[in-house]
Amino acid sequence: MTQKRTFTILILSACAFLMAQAQDYTIYVNPFIGTQTDETGALSGSTFPGATMPQGMVQLSPETEQMVTWDPCSGYDYNKDKIYGFTHTHLSGTGCTDLFDVSLMPTSSEVTPEQLAAADFSQHYSHNAEEAHPGYYSVYLQESGVRAELSSTVRTGIHRYTFPEGKEQTIVLDLDRGTFRGQAYYSGRRSYDIIQSQLRIINDHTIEGYRVITGWAKLRKVYFRAEFSRPFNKRLLMDGSRNAGKSDVVNGRTLRCALSFSPADSRHLTVKVAISPVDVEGARKNMKAEASSWQFDAYTKAAHDCWEHELKRIEIEGTDEQKTIFYTGLYHVLMQPNTMSDVDGRYMDTNYEIKQMPAGQTYHSTFSLWDTFRAAHPLYTLIAPEVASQFVRDMILHHKTYGYLPIWDLWGQENYCMIGNHAIPVVADAILANLPGINVEEAYQAMIESSTRTHLNSPFEIWEQYGYMPQTLQNTSVSITLEQCFDDACVAAVAKKLGRMEDYERFHRRSLFYRNLFDPTTGFFRPKDEKGEWIEGFDPLSYEQPCFVEGNAWQYMWFVPHDPQGLISLFGGEKPFLKKLDENFSLTATSGEINGNASGFIGQYAHGNEPSHHTVYLYNFAGRPERTQELVHQVRTEFYRATPCGYAGNDDCGQMSAWYIFSSLGFYPFHAGSAEYVLGTPLFQRATLHMANGKDFIITAKNKTPERIYVKKVRLNGKPLKGFTLTHQQIVDGGTLEFTMK
Repeated sequence: MTQKRTFTILILSACAFLMAQAQDYTIYVNPFIGTQTDETGALSGSTFPGATMPQGMVQLSPETEQMVTWDPCSGYDYNKDKIYGFTHTHLSGTGCTDLFDVSLMPTSSEVTPEQLAAADFSQHYSHNAEEAHPGYYSVYLQESGVRAELSSTVRTGIHRYTFPEGKEQTIVLDLDRGTFRGQAYYSGRRSYDIIQSQLRIINDHTIEGYRVITGWAKLRKVYFRAEFSRPFNKRLLMDGSRNAGKSDVVNGRTLRCALSFSPADSRHLTVKVAISPVDVEGARKNMKAEASSWQFDAYTKAAHDCWEHELKRIEIEGTDEQKTIFYTGLYHVLMQPNTMSDVDGRYMDTNYEIKQMPAGQTYHSTFSLWDTFRAAHPLYTLIAPEVASQFVRDMILHHKTYGYLPIWDLWGQENYCMIGNHAIPVVADAILANLPGINVEEAYQAMIESSTRTHLNSPFEIWEQYGYMPQTLQNTSVSITLEQCFDDACVAAVAKKLGRMEDYERFHRRSLFYRNLFDPTTGFFRPKDEKGEWIEGFDPLSYEQPCFVEGNAWQYMWFVPHDPQGLISLFGGEKPFLKKLDENFSLTATSGEINGNASGFIGQYAHGNEPSHHTVYLYNFAGRPERTQELVHQVRTEFYRATPCGYAGNDDCGQMSAWYIFSSLGFYPFHAGSAEYVLGTPLFQRATLHMANGKDFIITAKNKTPERIYVKKVRLNGKPLKGFTLTHQQIVDGGTLEFTMK
């Protein structure tokens, strides 16, 4: 080999290495995916485009409504053309509305008391003058001519406003904006009311305050400290229409202030807003620890680098469109659960007491568990076990003060949204996956007590007395029966691992209670009364049956992920089971009004809502894996797009996204909570999972083309993989999973 050729090879190798090192996965994140409702009328993804950090306390983003109602519950609707303000807290993908704390809005005119009392500072905008990527958002506000830029740390929102030359410079800070308080879908179930709030002028460049508010979270306290890069020379404080005059503090329930800045000083104004769920001192500490600098670009770079570190846990080889859907999905998963403790480790527990986290630990909230137990939490367990372990520790703390594990935890409070006790499969998955940093005995005790202490929608005395939930004693009885059986199976699996055989027998027996509601004459799970009689008026196509929640009998009949062979046997074997399963994906008939959460249809299968998510993988258990592969491909292709209306329904705190991530890799946590996965069909020729232990798990697809979706054979580390199940341990041990396509 000549010296020149050797030098050329070295240069090419170095370039290839540098290119690999320089790969920026954040460029494939499009935060606008999921912000638009499409022409079908399906729910939007209900995502937001603003700036946030992984598991951040702050989500700084615009709202396209003055007071947010529903769909999207995130506050941002891509189809609307006005922005009303930028608030510091948002939910991503949920079907219920809350948060929207501490609103700021710039304007280039002086604000009068009458205007501040009216509180409408909305301005038009265009998507052509709007930009978003991880940790950064910007938009041009047309009426004022102000360019707004947003970034964030974990607990602080960073604003940079560029005003037009020579115009007035005013910032409106509004503590009243939030969720719509008139007649709405949630009326009669909960109210959104500000109990008390305060604004206090600390000096000519600092304001502090708080608001205490009821809503989806029963009682939230939000404290803040806002610092401005330049002094304000005029201020107007008001409570509704009451002018606070020269007072430097105002208390009330409808607080707003307008702050004026001299245009002679600069066109640019930077604002830092730190928040705390504990107290103002917490906000001060959060600001000092995370946002001492006034360099806006430094915050955007830090946010970018943090997101890059998280996104590169998985590397894929695919088209730009595939990468955009994949990495945006991963971004949406990693947004939450959210940090709910201050930098000093203090947090408010479920008893509204201030507690202290152990050194180095962070408390979290926003556990949308009815959704996220299925794939989002298993994804954390797989690629970020250190974070997943912290979630389990947080759930155990919730159990210690509340008496049982969270059901739907928001801002540290239980809101009881949906059914089941689905922290249990999250904890089970962590224990069965042998995640470090978990007190297994405490976790197991929390699982037991959450499965035996009666609470809302979980009357366990009735459960064990009847062997099902009678509809006459418990509403949504069929859905609860099926989901509680699954939770009980997760308890049984952990009991068996720990050698608690008496507990194992008890919960294994309970996990089979689903059989008691199966009607062989109709082939569906049906409601019974407390006498064991079938309740009349059953319609398997109807979404208005009170025995089901957000679905119909067709969608719920497949929810036995812990015992698919037992489900098959109820139908009399594989042949009649497959006939029914085929019908599920072909029957398009409807009866009455379709539930708003049901969308993304393939027959009765509704990918837009969670009860259906595992169903495409059922064919594996009845000898027809090729049909699973067809349906996985169809769902990936039809219901995920790299556009603002890229989801078939609410993203639900990343669950919709997590389905795509797993299913594009070629496997899925069919039985979430078991630390196992079932095979599907890979989307990419190659994907690499960088495990926390330093090992890599590489997935390859030999002969893969867009048309080749069927799997001929699968090898793990060079040896044929037996069956269609992959264990968590096989993945974290590293190695190669090789699909050969046909």
